[in-house]
Amino acid sequence: MTRIGVIADTHGYLDPTLREHFKTCSEIWHAGDFGGVEVIDELASWGKTLRLVHGNIDDHEVRSCTAEDLFFKCELQSVFMTHIAGYPGRYHARAREIIGTHKPGIVVCGHSHILKVIYDKKLKHLHINPGSCGKHGFHQIRTAIRFTIDGKNIKDMQVIELGHRG
Repeated sequence: MTRIGVIADTHGYLDPTLREHFKTCSEIWHAGDFGGVEVIDELASWGKTLRLVHGNIDDHEVRSCTAEDLFFKCELQSVFMTHIAGYPGRYHARAREIIGTHKPGIVVCGHSHILKVIYDKKLKHLHINPGSCGKHGFHQIRTAIRFTIDGKNIKDMQVIELGHRG
């Protein structure tokens, strides 16, 4: 059983309460737009397994220690993580092609700052966008997600509200 915390779009601000929210998590997944390598360094200090992809605002330093796309297994689930994917019914062409080729059980992305957890019935995967937990953007509430993968089962999905953007 693996407990996971998912964030995206920190834009240089890592809410200090996330450490407490993710204390029971063994993995943290960040779906891009870190806003600086300092966010990665802070996450690394928490002693969790990190899964990291860079976003469109990230500089060469962040890009040098993160991937554009990640494909991995967590328990018995295959996961595809990228920053810009769109969402069910409105995927970006690149993401749609990758999803069609790899057929992951879970797709994780960021970029839109819009929290979405949707099961894509057509492509048969769970789509997760944790929204934005940073202070920059048009979103009103900063959010993150926490859930568990137990074998093939995805359970205990929780939305964490971190307060207003400003």
